[in-house]
Amino acid sequence: MTDRILKVGLFGIGLSTYWPQFESLEDRLTGYVGQMAEKLARPDIEVVNLGLIDSAEAAYDAGHRFREADVDIIFLHVTTYALSSTVLPVVRRARVPVVILNLQPAAAIDYHSFNALGDRTKMTGDWLAHCGACPVPEIANVFRRSGIAFHQITGMLNGDPHVDRANVFRRSGIAFHQITGMLNGDPHVDREIGDWMDAARVAHVMAHNRLGVMGRYYNGMLDIYSDLTAQAAAFGTHIEIVEIDELARLRREATEAEVELCLENIRSEFDIQPDCDPAELHRAAHTAVALRKLAEQKRLGSLAYYYESVAGHEYEDLIASVIVGCSLLTAAGIPVAGEYEIKNAQAMKIMDTFGAGGSFTEYYAMDFNDDVVVMGHDGPGHIKVSEGRTKIRPLKVYHGKVGSGISVEMSVRHGPVTLLSVIEREGRIVLLCAEGQSVPGPVLEIGNTNSRYKFDVGARRFVEDWNAQGPAHHCAVGVGHIARKIAKLGELLGLQVVQVC
Repeated sequence: MTDRILKVGLFGIGLSTYWPQFESLEDRLTGYVGQMAEKLARPDIEVVNLGLIDSAEAAYDAGHRFREADVDIIFLHVTTYALSSTVLPVVRRARVPVVILNLQPAAAIDYHSFNALGDRTKMTGDWLAHCGACPVPEIANVFRRSGIAFHQITGMLNGDPHVDRANVFRRSGIAFHQITGMLNGDPHVDREIGDWMDAARVAHVMAHNRLGVMGRYYNGMLDIYSDLTAQAAAFGTHIEIVEIDELARLRREATEAEVELCLENIRSEFDIQPDCDPAELHRAAHTAVALRKLAEQKRLGSLAYYYESVAGHEYEDLIASVIVGCSLLTAAGIPVAGEYEIKNAQAMKIMDTFGAGGSFTEYYAMDFNDDVVVMGHDGPGHIKVSEGRTKIRPLKVYHGKVGSGISVEMSVRHGPVTLLSVIEREGRIVLLCAEGQSVPGPVLEIGNTNSRYKFDVGARRFVEDWNAQGPAHHCAVGVGHIARKIAKLGELLGLQVVQVC
């Protein structure tokens, strides 16, 4: 919808009373916040670093600055003991999710070197530089009493005790020698920060996404009927209703040069089977050109569609030739869900924004011999997460749908996968996920996407636990295990997340 980038707020907290008492403590803690700013830095985001906030007056000003900067999420770096009055005004005014960073500068205080300092004032100053855990209960108490949701990361800023030991020695006049090399971060902290950043990016994208809906529901599929207002309220998504008439007009206006260019792209992206009729490929490319233009003109970030028309009508010819074009859009970051499955278009967009792909999927069959669930759909497919090149095959009939033409056949890349379903139930949006494996083995060569999935709990237990949550029969499948990131997305959006395995 816009070119707005994710904005991440960062501030550290301290106590101004300490600065005249303990030499260099303020500079040391400010340096910690600077290190955290470097950890948060990404090419496609803006970090709004307000530095060290050490008084109630500064806190009120910081709250205004974060609000003016329009930050999406705040990381609160607790560097030492600080009053909760230096925190509440910042977060209360900014009104965005907050992650408390309860991080020590190193794994532990070097007790021997510390106790050898011989100056209790210096010793206290060094202790205060490790004292970040102290005010976290106070901050948590105030947040809970204020109705402010918060999240926590507890660990080390550096993970190398020599980093902070050098500070102790240097500031105490003790000669020391060191070997310079790569500083190891705390893997837990780095992973958690990365996950929160990824979740915040997905929430940001969903809040600015334009989801196109074209056509109508598949008649009688009661499970896929969606509450558009609930989707907009939960994710911030704008729903743009588009007409198939517009797609038909764009196809009529497409030039032969545009179609030929699209055909070249199709030949490079797909494994076209020898029994495909060149005329059907041309028809699919013609429609793909129109689909791309529709997405560009409407500034769509995702699309859900379904249509039937009547035999021999222009619209029937159009809707029977969309699978390849919809697969190309999906691969380009504009996920397309068939059967007007709006909830699954949302799930596919979430998975794609996480970088996992997100292919349109439903149950096919159970293979009890191999303890796997066979899943797929009649297209479109996410060709960027395909095991090998996606095939294009001719179909004389689209089962349960109108017309005939060509379709895509692929399996999701072998290895770890995550399934995601966006559920509407009892007036709430729920995110349902599961982690499993896409495994090799025989698949149905019927011109549809299809894969074999194995789950730690077994095929029987998986389908029963998944079905018990009441999802629609579609879901999105992406590569990698990202359930922990989906859980964080749910926390940022205030949505329940259920993981069945």
